[in-house]
Amino acid sequence: MRNIRLILCGLGLILVSACETPAPVQMGTDGKPLPKLYNLEKQDPAAVQYRMLDAVNVMRQNVGAMPLRINAELTAAAATHARDMSVQNRPWHFGSDGSSPLDRVARVGYQGVFLGEVISETYESELTTLSAWVDDADTRFVILDPNAQDVGIAWFQEPNGKIWWTMTTGGPALSQIAASARAE
Repeated sequence: MRNIRLILCGLGLILVSACETPAPVQMGTDGKPLPKLYNLEKQDPAAVQYRMLDAVNVMRQNVGAMPLRINAELTAAAATHARDMSVQNRPWHFGSDGSSPLDRVARVGYQGVFLGEVISETYESELTTLSAWVDDADTRFVILDPNAQDVGIAWFQEPNGKIWWTMTTGGPALSQIAASARAE
């Protein structure tokens, strides 16, 4: 019994000695904590993209919507816009050249119909950003739109750590729906 106590005490000491003191929270000039840097450069871009896609598809499944699939054209349109928002230093849906989301989707040759775009300027991870989008009724509608089938997910991270996120959704063109209905 005494040996067991010694072993348990020894293990407890090892565990306690392995604990690190958390870094102090740095405060900004406004008195609020500075955001922690979420560094996307150290992560596999496909893993980040698919973590967000998997979370989106779980939410869509919960409301009876079909899962989205990554689309290269929509991803290219989203990536272009994420970088452009950084250049403009403002989160909004229009490009520095005056382009709308519809224009960007057409430029990349997407064959479906543009359905929606959600954007963010943040220092937060893909899942934290997605959570904020889902908390807002307008952006939640874009993410859960039952007509959406395709998605483009992209981001641009500035050297200071700020991340510009863009998610663009699309679905089949009416001609594709009609052709599919005739085939059935």
